[in-house]
Amino acid sequence: MTEINIEKLMLEAKSASELSYSPYSHFTVGAALLCSDGEIVTAANVENRSYGLTICAERSAIVKAISMGKRDFKALAIYCGRADYPVSPCGACRQVISEFAENAMPLYFSGSDISNRVETTIGELFPFDALDEMKDGKYE
Repeated sequence: MTEINIEKLMLEAKSASELSYSPYSHFTVGAALLCSDGEIVTAANVENRSYGLTICAERSAIVKAISMGKRDFKALAIYCGRADYPVSPCGACRQVISEFAENAMPLYFSGSDISNRVETTIGELFPFDALDEMKDGKYE
């Protein structure tokens, strides 16, 4: 992806974060998922007073895209406006991302300053994903 495309994706994630429902933590997060057809699906985190029922922006974007019939993803950007540093996806999000993305899919995440971002892949972020160890229904 070009720098312009990455910045556009990060700005889409930033806009999505403004729709966050986070009355408990006030930790607003937005995600922007680039689909293979060029459409960008955005979502925000949605908290619940029972914290275990909270859904992160990354998972919200993936579930939304899947519900729209999209299955092929090219990149994911995550923006955390209340952080002074890049905030990576949580373990649950890493697991869900790995379910629907190729290991080489680019992943970008930042705090409030989108120019201070981490650029990685889901394979680098989640290197020992058991799903990728399985070949033809058998673990290698």
